[in-house]
Amino acid sequence: MNEIRVPELQFVFWETTVACNLECIHCRRLEIGQLLSESDLSTREAFSFIESLASAFSPPPVLILSGGEPLVRSDIVDLACSAVKLGIPVALATNGTLIDSSRAREIARSGIRRVSISFDGCTPATHDRFRQMPGSFEKAMHGFLHLRSLGMSMQVNTTLTKHNVHELEAIYRLSLELGADSLYYFLLVPVGCGLEIKEEYQLTPEEYERALLKIHELALGEKIHIRPICAPHYFRILAQNRSPLLKRRNGSTLNQMTKGCLAGSGVCFVSHKGEVFPCGYLPMHCGNIRERSLREIWETSEVFCSLRDTDFLQGKCGFCEFRRICSGCRARAYEAHGDFLAAEPNCLYEPRALGISKAGVKE
Repeated sequence: MNEIRVPELQFVFWETTVACNLECIHCRRLEIGQLLSESDLSTREAFSFIESLASAFSPPPVLILSGGEPLVRSDIVDLACSAVKLGIPVALATNGTLIDSSRAREIARSGIRRVSISFDGCTPATHDRFRQMPGSFEKAMHGFLHLRSLGMSMQVNTTLTKHNVHELEAIYRLSLELGADSLYYFLLVPVGCGLEIKEEYQLTPEEYERALLKIHELALGEKIHIRPICAPHYFRILAQNRSPLLKRRNGSTLNQMTKGCLAGSGVCFVSHKGEVFPCGYLPMHCGNIRERSLREIWETSEVFCSLRDTDFLQGKCGFCEFRRICSGCRARAYEAHGDFLAAEPNCLYEPRALGISKAGVKE
């Protein structure tokens, strides 16, 4: 087993609050409400956390302000401005429904590099049913256009499930029409509320494969930066197809093509309570920034160390020839098997390596 160096922390996803004005049926949160939680990091704690990112990491990671709905926090723009002044690249992930012309100007002036807005369908009917708020599609559209008109770099996020996978290409066309810089297709991870809907909405492994092949086809057109998220086996597909996308490095920090699952090896998630997890979908508690620095947690967590060494992977992932560029979705493995190092359940590929039993266990 090789000694694994501590990798560079590239992205920190910070759940600034659990409060949200929507009740999306796929949300990873179990606690849903429109009011700020008493457990949210206070403004003072938030400023301190941001300062620690700038002082402890060189270069500092990209900080993604998410939620809940981050714009429910009245101090969110001030927090973004603080991070920008400290040299931290900042992105904002929002549902877009709270962005009017005034809020758009505040966001544009803050120095935030990119704003992502979710469209879970190419029509109001598809999107609003998933987001459980009539009119949310139109409000998100207005928010997007307000920001785009001010020159903001914009990203479309789409969670692909059975309800909208047939609109995959239409969502791509919508993104082009909106003038988006990037389109990220999120493949549903069954956690939180997603556990209750997984049978109805979760794509089968065959549907995942077809969706990823279609995404690859669209990405080759290079009309917009496209990447599937929570779909590490996309990198196996790139390798199998000897895709030019696999080795491409975009000049933008926000558009980097790296590898499949980055949980604990390139990214981490900080909850509204300050808890640190490998990603927002893998419920393996690794520490709390209210008690220890993120730097210390990043460097010493046993969970992070395990995730960084592909020799620890089990099942067919453990001897797959693509494991170093894929690694499988560790959150799906945890949900399916109770073990975050087990085999990715949504991958069709059978490794060529010898020594595979029918159960997919190393012999």
